[in-house]
Amino acid sequence: MKKGRIILATERIDLTIKRLCFRILENHGSLNDICLIGIQPRGIPLANRIAKGLAALSSFDKIYYGKLDITFYRDDFRKREKPIKAATTEIDFLVENKLVILIDDVLYTGRTVQAALTALQDFGRPKKVELLSLIDRRFNRHLPIMSDYTGLTVDALNETYVKVNWKENDGVDNVLLFANKEEANNS
Repeated sequence: MKKGRIILATERIDLTIKRLCFRILENHGSLNDICLIGIQPRGIPLANRIAKGLAALSSFDKIYYGKLDITFYRDDFRKREKPIKAATTEIDFLVENKLVILIDDVLYTGRTVQAALTALQDFGRPKKVELLSLIDRRFNRHLPIMSDYTGLTVDALNETYVKVNWKENDGVDNVLLFANKEEANNS
């Protein structure tokens, strides 16, 4: 059983998240009419930390924050051998005429983001949508989607697998690079 190569350790993840928060504030100045939406399930720990980081850095009373489940919006939903367990969507506001920042851990093919954009329409028509991802695998895109805020760009080709571990789910914060998904699942 091989271990993955650590490409981001805990300290660097913390610094990266802080940098992403500063970039959002730098680009927008105010958090008025900005909605943070974490994509279930793997984007939620990152989205939680971004929301907390922005709250700590700014003096705004309310940050619109929600969690979006895209299970039934995926283009491969009916093509799977086993059913996917759906998460819950927790959005108690409309995104109508607001700036939405979608948050996910890894931007890979772009299909998850496409599903999130479709699901987001159930909550109104945003003024603008931006994407924040901890990891951007730029050479594997199937759709013309790019991240507005990126923690780290990884030039990993086809079979290479990037796995983000979160303390809340996996007991440790780190990002690992594996030769393939099977190797990652066996670690």
